[in-house]
Amino acid sequence: MTTLADRAAAAAGRTDTTAPEPEEHSLAEPADLGPAADPMVDYEPGDDDPAMIPVHLAWLRVRKDIRAIAKREKYDAPGTKFNFRGVDTVVNTFGPVTLRHGVNVLPVQVDATYRDTTTNKGNKMRECTVRVSWLIVGPKGDTLSLQTQGEALDSADKGTAKAQSVALRVLLLTGGLTPTHDKDPDASYIERGNEAPARSAESYRDEILDKKTSQGRLQQISYELGNLRMLNAKVQNETGETETLDNLGRRIYTERSGGAA
Repeated sequence: MTTLADRAAAAAGRTDTTAPEPEEHSLAEPADLGPAADPMVDYEPGDDDPAMIPVHLAWLRVRKDIRAIAKREKYDAPGTKFNFRGVDTVVNTFGPVTLRHGVNVLPVQVDATYRDTTTNKGNKMRECTVRVSWLIVGPKGDTLSLQTQGEALDSADKGTAKAQSVALRVLLLTGGLTPTHDKDPDASYIERGNEAPARSAESYRDEILDKKTSQGRLQQISYELGNLRMLNAKVQNETGETETLDNLGRRIYTERSGGAA
């Protein structure tokens, strides 16, 4: 019986119909290229190029130049008012400074999740939450790896962009430890004043004898005098006689309570 292999061999002018063994191919061993080339070897700095320093030092210089970003933007809605630092303000502040110091801030991965929701007025919204992985690249090419998250609501197709903008603002403000003002907290201090002088026995006597002083306040005065150890302090009472504050307070309290102790 003539097989398809026989017919193919005959058409090809071959008489041997044994299927050929598959050829084995092996990849050539990679050549030893040695260590990776350093891109800085042939680098010739220009007049306007940043200092070739490690990324953590370059980022520190960025922070020193930024100093602070004040909360100048205002959110004013019924029942809610606050000041904040918007992403445009933050980026406009960081952008020129990072450029001057040769620092690049690059998003290398964005992971987003979405959820449908509604406002309290029933409007449909799309909620987007992103986690962004960033590389802060220094002038020499070394990097810092950071991650931030952002969240945003939108009724159209801008939720992802808004959430990434929030994540960028968080990165710059938290990664830069950016204060809200450039006033050094150590530049001001509160001078501790003298301790308030203790009340005199005569001032307590006058308050006890004051007809406007309530019975509750008389009891409180007795408690204060006990803490101050002034119950046995002697004063001149309303008749000019010497009497302790304790006796004076008890007597006046009894008189005003109709004889009840």
